[in-house]
Amino acid sequence: MNAPAKIEEFAVTVPAGVFAETVTKVTHYTDRLFSFRMTRPAEFRFRSGEFAMIGLMVDGKPVYRAYSIASPAWDEELEFFSIKVPDGPLTSHLQSIQPGDQVLMRKKPTGTLVLDALTPGKRLYMFSTGTGIAPFASLIRDPETFEKFEEVILTHTTRDVAELKYGFDLLEEIRNHEFLAELVGDKLRHYATVTREDYPFKGRITNLMRDGKMFSDLGLPAFDPAVDRGMICGSTEMLKETKEILEGAGLNEGANNKPGEFVIERAFVG
Repeated sequence: MNAPAKIEEFAVTVPAGVFAETVTKVTHYTDRLFSFRMTRPAEFRFRSGEFAMIGLMVDGKPVYRAYSIASPAWDEELEFFSIKVPDGPLTSHLQSIQPGDQVLMRKKPTGTLVLDALTPGKRLYMFSTGTGIAPFASLIRDPETFEKFEEVILTHTTRDVAELKYGFDLLEEIRNHEFLAELVGDKLRHYATVTREDYPFKGRITNLMRDGKMFSDLGLPAFDPAVDRGMICGSTEMLKETKEILEGAGLNEGANNKPGEFVIERAFVG
């Protein structure tokens, strides 16, 4: 008897211009990371790599934060990958959601980590730290990515090995997918590194780029603005350093209204 009353009460408080969607699945990876899936409004359209404003009603008021949409544009549901912040205005509550709960989402997605913001190239690097892998989870499951690039390299750096699991699960999903497996083939490479534990590939991705180890590990030449493109999503410091490295190699930052050789996502979750 209580559930219908809760839903009815919630529906009354949904702000105008906002979707209220139902959580369908929650996966906790570590005590710091979790993902969740929720229903997708039939009229909601987005480009793979964009983010949406996700929220909950907290003390009678909606609280929103920017979350990259981790599912590809063709998916019937919406997926998000989140950090758990104990005192975060939103994530302290969001980490407790369960299937059947409702999440708010503003109706207009946006973002710069989209294929349209890049000039044509042959090789696409996706540089991510922590939950910054989320927009790339969308893009590596989008056929258009592999139509536009001959090789896609997803780098993912975390503090601990356990925090890499979301990325490895993504690769496994693609390998076993009914149409993505053949489409992606061997075009997608995954370069995972950690900073605080022993691991075959250890270190901050920016250091691994600077000293050339990333290139030697992958068996690839240094950045070439004629063929290489980049997308960056992670911590503030990582964004700044990676941008400097790419610009130092001759790549120029792009945007939706002026495509370039690399793009950065500056939206954050808290």
